[in-house]
Amino acid sequence: MSAPAFQAVTRRTAFSNLDFRAKLAVFIAATITAAMWSNPWLNFGLATAVAATCGLVGIPGTYLRLIAKVMTPFFIILLITHGFFNVQHVQRLLGSRDLTPWLTLPADWWIGGGAVLSREGVLFGINAVGKSITFLLLVPLCVFTTDPNHLVVSLVRLRVPYKLAFVVTSTLRFFPLIFDEIQAVMQTQRLRGFAPEELSAPRRVRIYAKVAVPVILSALHKAQQTEVVLQAKGFSGSADRTYLHTAELGAKDWAAITAAALGLIGAIWLTATGLAQFHG
Repeated sequence: MSAPAFQAVTRRTAFSNLDFRAKLAVFIAATITAAMWSNPWLNFGLATAVAATCGLVGIPGTYLRLIAKVMTPFFIILLITHGFFNVQHVQRLLGSRDLTPWLTLPADWWIGGGAVLSREGVLFGINAVGKSITFLLLVPLCVFTTDPNHLVVSLVRLRVPYKLAFVVTSTLRFFPLIFDEIQAVMQTQRLRGFAPEELSAPRRVRIYAKVAVPVILSALHKAQQTEVVLQAKGFSGSADRTYLHTAELGAKDWAAITAAALGLIGAIWLTATGLAQFHG
């Protein structure tokens, strides 16, 4: 069986062809922007733009749907927590003004009795969800579209120690192998007539916990094999070496870096003028 490619995009695009340093500039600008902004609609718009870009650059829809499926319960908890219980913080942001009630739970309820769901709290929860989506999707947007060989060269050009760059890229290469191991174990179970998807959620969790044992053992075995190979080749971790791949910043890369810088300046201006602040 051939080793799976780490590069998870389904097609090559202009963004995929950018140098990783240009993508890193976009990553930093978007991360700082999401962290600065408190306006729920601006943050949700930024998250939508990042998600749309992920689709346009060829990140598989199955991966995006998996992220949505796994994170939806967490997002619901965020909305409930901020909507019902984050009263003091939201009031402090709004100058201690009263919040607009949307729903009041019965006072005789054992859990959350008398709690009030506020409009401003829900909006602040939307702001938190938007930030979370942006942070979650920026990593695959920048990393999944970059060949690991170009990634390590770009990191070295950024004066990152070669050993650290090698560890990062080696770790990223391991993820597809681990996913393949999980699929192999699950496929073996299905060939034996066992269908985990037909079980209840608690039993399914126990089954997946048992699957983790052979997967972890296999990962440790592969890590030991990698260590033996590196020692046999006399790996020193020195950056003074010949690289097969090159990483040069071209006109498109500088254009992306400039656009990221201008976008960050615009985000700072929106924050300074109060347009990106939380107004309820």
